[in-house]
Amino acid sequence: MKNNPYKNSDTNKRYYTFDYYTKKKYGRKCAKLPVDIGCTCPNIDGTKGYGGCIYCSSRGAGDFAAGADVSVTEQLDRAASLISSKWKNIGYIPYFQAHTNTYADPRFLREKYLEATRYGGAVAVSIATRADCLSDPVLELLSELARITDVTVELGLQTCSDKTAKLINRAMTTAEFEKGYRSLEKTGVMRCIHLINGLPGEDFSQMEETARYAASLLPDMVKIHMLYITADTAAAKMYENGEFELLSRDLYVQITARQLTLLPPDTVIGRLTGDAPLDTLTAPEWTRKKVCVLNEIDKYMAKYDLWQGKDLG
Repeated sequence: MKNNPYKNSDTNKRYYTFDYYTKKKYGRKCAKLPVDIGCTCPNIDGTKGYGGCIYCSSRGAGDFAAGADVSVTEQLDRAASLISSKWKNIGYIPYFQAHTNTYADPRFLREKYLEATRYGGAVAVSIATRADCLSDPVLELLSELARITDVTVELGLQTCSDKTAKLINRAMTTAEFEKGYRSLEKTGVMRCIHLINGLPGEDFSQMEETARYAASLLPDMVKIHMLYITADTAAAKMYENGEFELLSRDLYVQITARQLTLLPPDTVIGRLTGDAPLDTLTAPEWTRKKVCVLNEIDKYMAKYDLWQGKDLG
């Protein structure tokens, strides 16, 4: 903490880590437990498009969940058992992660969400979805859930560029994203925005612009990921065909540090790296060393005296 000018930290971190947030709010470390309830996506079933976003695996980011063939409780049990030997006395946050987790009958969703809230040690729930999948009945359900427990709704923006969005097959304009994002204002949930660095065709300035746009929405939380390539995705084929290059670790560190300086100082940073299944990860190899990436960001920010929110405004 010595010589750290950033207020929301009790370590050398110069950004508002999820770990710091949960320890302040719940008095202990918390871990997310992935859940798959068998939802699909309007960008897969033809409602908005087919194939999903170019980087999505067949599990729709739910690669670490046990699978929808078992109950929510059993999935949480399995996930909790994997970390029980690593951490003691921690809070759990069931994370509805696979595909679009508001894209189903609200009665079905209510049953699954409430089962998660009853899980022993659960302090909150997190729900990953698309901003264009927030119907009025879903918003009512989220409001009900927020009266029972803490709720975070995670929305994939990735980029504020509609040109890039079309290239990655997001099947949603930035205007549509913002409309959905703002529809959550009165529900009582936390709003989290996902950003991806290194998308095809984007340079430093575009990634910086996306951070500025996200900051203008005053999110409660932001997650920043590197674009990584996993087998059997559209992105893998594009990469193999030489249609784009991936960021180096050094450039990712520089870009991410810059983005942090543009985000509100009280916005929780949910993560600064992504977790790809190591057996299907194609590139870049440096993403396998998650701790090293985070350490490099810390060192870069200290070297250049940067901190979250420093250049906001």
